[in-house]
Amino acid sequence: MHIMEGFLPLIWVIIWFALSMPFVLYGIIEMRKLFREHPEQKMILAVAGAFIFVLSSLKLPSVTGSSSHPTGTGLSSVLFGPSITSVMATIVLVFQAVLLAHGGLTTLGANVFSMGIAGPFVGWLAFKGMRKAKAGMTPSIFVAAVLADWATYVVTSIQLALAYPGANILSSFAAFATVFAITQVPLAIGEGILIAIFFDFLASSRPRMVASILKEKAGMATPESQGAAQ
Repeated sequence: MHIMEGFLPLIWVIIWFALSMPFVLYGIIEMRKLFREHPEQKMILAVAGAFIFVLSSLKLPSVTGSSSHPTGTGLSSVLFGPSITSVMATIVLVFQAVLLAHGGLTTLGANVFSMGIAGPFVGWLAFKGMRKAKAGMTPSIFVAAVLADWATYVVTSIQLALAYPGANILSSFAAFATVFAITQVPLAIGEGILIAIFFDFLASSRPRMVASILKEKAGMATPESQGAAQ
């Protein structure tokens, strides 16, 4: 999904930086508030960030100028919300661009918008919707992780289609999305299963902290989390 260095025209470099910057700045404010009020949650936040780094570094060749891989943002978006996840994803994307030549600094704004903002926001909405519909915690985590991944690639397809529309933007979008779908549909399902299993482990090993985070950040105390906190 990472759009490689120098692939986007200058106008789209500027536009995606301008669109991403307010979200990341708000996320920094939220993260500082989290550190000030709940310093004990730093460890789980670091684990969520490491999850994003490791999973999104497992890239496969895909559309020219991009790649396919899990995004790992579902866990962070469920636990800490999309704003803080945008900061975590930005840090990961900078390290990957500088140290791994994965993505790029000129395409950082576009990559942050797709993987750090759009994907986590969709995952967070899906999680809240599933919980309000009385779905279980495990399927809610699974669906949030899968949709966060797919939304990221839909937005990346839009970004590429806007930059290189060819004869028609819609047909260009369909071409990019179709190529991504070949690898991303099974990858996202595998990512959803992995994150659901890891969340179950986290909730078992740190029940009080996970219960506290879900209550404060997702705005709901789940039956499972309430039980785990006892």
